[in-house]
Amino acid sequence: MTRWADLDALRPADVQVVTSDGKSIAAHSFVLGTASPVLERMIERARRGWNAECTIRVLGVSSDAVFAFLRFLYASRVTPEDEEVVTVHGPQLLALSHAYRIAWLKRAAEASVTARLTPEHAVDMLKLARLCDAPRLYLRCARLAAKDFAAVERSDGWRFARRHDAALELEILQLLEDADQRRERWTRERASREAYRQLGEAMDSLEHIFSDDGCTCADADIDAPPCRGLRLLMRHYATCGARKSAPGGGCTRCKRMVQLFRLHASVCDRAAPHDDGYPCRVPLCSQFKGKMRAEKADKTWRLLVKKVTRARAMSRLAAGREREVVPEVVAASWARYSSGGARLR
Repeated sequence: MTRWADLDALRPADVQVVTSDGKSIAAHSFVLGTASPVLERMIERARRGWNAECTIRVLGVSSDAVFAFLRFLYASRVTPEDEEVVTVHGPQLLALSHAYRIAWLKRAAEASVTARLTPEHAVDMLKLARLCDAPRLYLRCARLAAKDFAAVERSDGWRFARRHDAALELEILQLLEDADQRRERWTRERASREAYRQLGEAMDSLEHIFSDDGCTCADADIDAPPCRGLRLLMRHYATCGARKSAPGGGCTRCKRMVQLFRLHASVCDRAAPHDDGYPCRVPLCSQFKGKMRAEKADKTWRLLVKKVTRARAMSRLAAGREREVVPEVVAASWARYSSGGARLR
């Protein structure tokens, strides 16, 4: 039952709502004025005397959409049973609720249109969202156009925009360019996170190799590839003739190994061998620490150390979370973040 279901029994209809096709719908000025300040002003201007019947025009949409619009004004809400009506007249209800400033109906119509948006109607709904100030619908149209632009190009809305609306075409192309730039930036960020994660694993592997128990990972053990790769790299470093013949040089692999030793010294928090406490047994750790105390590292190196330290902390936190029972929603969110496939939708 609607909010004003028995209003006809209390007072007769005093407003006639005329649609674009000439149909007239009887309504009550009290209901329309309470629901919309715009309709209230229209009724005040159209009324010529006290209790006199007046006529207002609601144009630009079909009579069925106007009837559904008035029905929702009488109900003052959108019930689950009315979802089918909102689906059928969603774009028209969005335009009417925006024009007559009915916020709750505008939100319901925008959500319905957004949920059922297809590439064939993305251009038309993008223009409607811009005219009706519907940010959720606008964002959904832009993302859908960027995701499936081939289907958007085949739509009538895109063909019309190319022929008659250069501003809309330019806007859509700018949205596509922004989406490509965001995708490239996300790709670079994912690659950077992966590089920092691998460096963090290399630091953990160095500590594992030179621990008191030693590294027990077999060369064929696929569960510990960092240890195997680092041992092969250190074996080459120890026997490389180029490093021994060139005091300040060496091959590329040797220089890479030296950089790993330096990075380990920068993130290592263990005591030096001559200090009290448990010393670090990784080669060249104390030498690099002494050199860092004497010479300040450059800004780029400090930033690298900071990001590797953060990546190690995140990896350890993730490893701890995997051993705990976490909700499925949290696990799915973490999986999307780790894979770098998260998108704002």
